Amino acid sequence: MRDLLPPTVAVAVAGPQDWSGVLLPAEQACLGARAPASRRRDFTAGRVCARRALAGLGLPATPVTSAPDRSPVWPAGVVGTITHTRDYCAAAAARAAEFRSLGMDAEQHRELDPGVRRAICLPEEEADLARLPAGVSWPTLVFSIKETVYKVWHPVVGTWLNFHDARVTLDPDAGTFTARIAPGRIAAAPVPDPPTWLAGRFAVDAALIRSAAALLLH
Repeated sequence: MRDLLPPTVAVAVAGPQDWSGVLLPAEQACLGARAPASRRRDFTAGRVCARRALAGLGLPATPVTSAPDRSPVWPAGVVGTITHTRDYCAAAAARAAEFRSLGMDAEQHRELDPGVRRAICLPEEEADLARLPAGVSWPTLVFSIKETVYKVWHPVVGTWLNFHDARVTLDPDAGTFTARIAPGRIAAAPVPDPPTWLAGRFAVDAALIRSAAALLLH
C-alpha cells in the first residue's frame, strides 16, 4: 500500500510472522476467547501492522482496539485504516492534524457473479467498465474502491454507505480514481462538511486488487 498513499502516511504490510504475532491485552479482550482461528489470524496481523504503522509515526506501542462494529479505534490524534484478505494484510496511520481520514482495501483478483456486480456497480459504472480493456476484473476493483470510500466516510460521518451511494470513475492509465458521494447521503449526513468526493489510487496484479485514499484535513 506504500505506493498508493501520501508519503506522510505510515504504512505496514504483514510479513509471515505477523499472522501469529502478539496482541496487547486490550486488543486480546476485543477479540474474545471464542474467536475462530481465521478471525484470530486476521485480527492479529491487522493489529501488529497497526502498531508498526504507529511506530512509523514515532508513537509508542498503543493498543488499537475495536468499536462495537469491529472498526479499529485509533489513539487520540491519529487516523488509520486496516485491510486484510487471504494471505495479505496491511495497516496505515497518519496524524489527525494533517488528515481527516484514511481508507484502503485489498481483494483477491477474481471475477464477480453478475448478481454481485449489479449490487455493487451503478448502471453508469457498468457502462464505463464495459469500455475498458480485458484482463482485469474491473467490477472487483470498483468493489475495492467502494470499500475504501466507506472506510474514509464512516469515521468522519458516523453513518453507513451503500454500494450505490458512491459513483466511481477510473483512470486506468494513471492508476487513479474519483468517487462522488450521492447528494442524498451528503444532505442526510449528521455532521457539517461531510466528504462530497474522494480521489485515490489503485493497483492491480495477478493476485491482488488494492485501493487507497486519504482525506486531507484542509
